[in-house]
Amino acid sequence: MKSRITYFLLLVLGFTYAGQAQLNDYKYIIVPKKFAAFKGENRYQTSTLVKYYFTKNGFNAIYDDEMPLDLATNRCLGLVADLLDNSSMFSTNIIITLKNCENSEVYRTFEGKSKTKDYVDAYKEAIQDAFVSFAGMDYKYQPKQTETPKNPVVISFKDDVKTVVEKEKEYVVEQKATTEEQVYKSVEPKPSNISKAVAVEASETITTDLLYAQPIANGYQLVDSTPKVVLKLESTSMDNVFLTQVEGNNAVVFSKDGKWILEYLENGNKQQKELNIKF
Repeated sequence: MKSRITYFLLLVLGFTYAGQAQLNDYKYIIVPKKFAAFKGENRYQTSTLVKYYFTKNGFNAIYDDEMPLDLATNRCLGLVADLLDNSSMFSTNIIITLKNCENSEVYRTFEGKSKTKDYVDAYKEAIQDAFVSFAGMDYKYQPKQTETPKNPVVISFKDDVKTVVEKEKEYVVEQKATTEEQVYKSVEPKPSNISKAVAVEASETITTDLLYAQPIANGYQLVDSTPKVVLKLESTSMDNVFLTQVEGNNAVVFSKDGKWILEYLENGNKQQKELNIKF
């Protein structure tokens, strides 16, 4: 009997440690407001309870319609929670699973059970029972460490990886504070006035002048008074957040404090530029 108890404890500890190692790679737990197992939203308060117990166990749990910007632009930062309902006539049985951005299951709890007749109380007890699987896990988000590549690589964005390599034999880049201009110095050193504009789709230049938003399929195109297309905005699942491109690299346009902001990467550094948009 004692050997069986010891074996069970070792099994649970091993399961918990392995789960912790896997889950530490993810920053968010995404909780649907409607689980596939139910017809209605937050049925029997299941979404509320799952989010509550994840938060109680130290996870950064958010609802699927309240995703922060970094998660909206990179869904691989989060795991999607699901509730599997294996209930019978005599008991409520549920399992909580977590899937990554590739829809692969990363973690599965033990089956939580309850024989309470009231549905709300029964699901609460079963969910609480299932979350015993997270006890003592001591979750802590640890961003994955990646080696610095020899050539510059643009970050992965919406499953689209693009590599940009620029080779300059005679010049070394010295970045100015503005996004419109870059000044180069020769390695000798020798002064130079060569400049380069930051381009967007169709080699157009980002401008601070008034831009007019014209509806197109799945978003808008921004044109100036010429008229000339400056940016194309692709709608996302979040209000006032759009995807776009700067120099062929992924970027995002979003509303903050009543202002429209363009955010993009330049030489590996995050840059922001205010846009004057009229919808």
